[in-house]
Amino acid sequence: MSLEKPSRDTALDVGVTEDGLDYDALADLLGGHVLDREQHVNAEGFVIRPDEVQEVLSTLKEEAGFDHCSCVTAQEYDDRYESIYHLRKYNDPTQELSIIVPSPKDDPHNESAARVYDTADWHEREAYDLVGIDYDDHPDLRRILLPETWQGHPLSQDYNQDQPQIVSLREHANPLDEDKRSEDDPDTMFVNIGPHHPATHGVLHVETVLDGEQIADIEPDIGYLHRCEEQMCQQGTYRHQIMPYPDRWDYISAGILNEWAYARAAEDLADIEVPEYAQVIRTMSAEMCRIASHELALATFALDVFGDFTAVFQYGIRDREIVQNLLEDLTGQRLMFNYLRLGGVAWDLPEPREEYFEKIRDFLDDLPHKLEEIHDLVTGNEIFQMRCVDTGVLSKDQVKQYGATGPVARGSGVDYDLRRDDPYGYYDELDWNVVTEEGGDNFSRVLVRLREVEESARIIEQCVDLLEQWPEDDREIQANVPRTLRPEPDKEIYRSVEGAKGELGIYIRSDGTDKPARFKIRSPCFSNLQTLPEMSQGEYIPDMIASLGSLDIVLGEVDR
Repeated sequence: MSLEKPSRDTALDVGVTEDGLDYDALADLLGGHVLDREQHVNAEGFVIRPDEVQEVLSTLKEEAGFDHCSCVTAQEYDDRYESIYHLRKYNDPTQELSIIVPSPKDDPHNESAARVYDTADWHEREAYDLVGIDYDDHPDLRRILLPETWQGHPLSQDYNQDQPQIVSLREHANPLDEDKRSEDDPDTMFVNIGPHHPATHGVLHVETVLDGEQIADIEPDIGYLHRCEEQMCQQGTYRHQIMPYPDRWDYISAGILNEWAYARAAEDLADIEVPEYAQVIRTMSAEMCRIASHELALATFALDVFGDFTAVFQYGIRDREIVQNLLEDLTGQRLMFNYLRLGGVAWDLPEPREEYFEKIRDFLDDLPHKLEEIHDLVTGNEIFQMRCVDTGVLSKDQVKQYGATGPVARGSGVDYDLRRDDPYGYYDELDWNVVTEEGGDNFSRVLVRLREVEESARIIEQCVDLLEQWPEDDREIQANVPRTLRPEPDKEIYRSVEGAKGELGIYIRSDGTDKPARFKIRSPCFSNLQTLPEMSQGEYIPDMIASLGSLDIVLGEVDR
């Protein structure tokens, strides 16, 4: 096995034993700040006061090593509001802790965590926007997905869906009014990039302030594709009605990876054990999706940098289409797969099996040569190198502050991959490596994705070897799952998988019915996109376009 975890800084492992976290030691570290303790499926939760958030989180970050605020969940109960900060460690994500902050029903507010973790900035703005919790001392508390003129909070209990909404027609305002953003520097100019510019990879609006030709400030403006997917999932049943939705978050090619995020959370919540044979199929098909996603990321990124549609883009799409053909043979669909089921997969491999395996092996045999062509066209190109080397630089500390994951984090040397560090599926039984690059620039992120394609191919090949030899009588594709799932009331879980773009997590709270009381999606693109201002400060607009492309965002997953 080549899967070795990175070395750990034991100086910050307060409360860590050979068996994992010692929550009693962590509670002692926080002392009187801990009002109560809750047992969630994945980790304990400490209940604290609304006015002690920054002190508690700072202590856990600096003294206990919880350097990754992976998600912030907000929800409303009959008697209170609640914010949950899901904390992890980059060097060992199995060490998890939830910080629960209740606030009064008539005045929901608590201290902002954005002063401790930069990634909490957007997460808390979303909680304010959709649920209605105020965050004291937040650097910029305003709506993030809905227009500022929106009335009410869609995920609150008293939200009136029939209430008419009035959105101001600001497009009729004088577009030159705010050109001069700084009274001290009259040479700054405000420029809108998007939301319909093709280089914004969807409906993203980037508000940009230029100082001469350099970027003085930028702000990504999201929400143009928000569909309230979390509310849709809260209205669906665990067993049948939620699974079609994940395909539509990252709708490009990561469908099975998305489905797995929900499946992992719901299966752990309901104590469902997936058969080993189905785990191998899941692992193989998920890595096919990863290759398809990375090929498209490379093709569109090269299009952003070169502006060359006919050559580089088409080479990336050529290879991606072969993977899409394999996925279509398996699932019957090219994008919205809906192939995973709670407890396994929908059906077995296509017949004749030998023919399907031969198609996969033909693709894997051709892949090294095709990757060599891509390197000749792209990474070996002098213009590409000039555009990407030392542009969009993101340091390790910035990665951790903003909760960036996936190739964005690994391109900055952060050795974090949930397939290895928090194993699921069949990954811990296979031989493969986690890919990192130390450059932290746009070029490093491209190299990570190309090298990950090679590792995904290794994983797929090993899965095919296993499936070919699997005894016919032992090909169990689904566990025995009850027709209706009703987890115990107030049972809570946060689980995540390594999506193509990073950590894709799901928080679920049950209320004893067959539908979730709260369903929260932790999108890797949402957190990764927050790093764009850090990458672009002081650079030129073409560099910002390259940096945005290197993040490989999909707005369906950012907005949900």
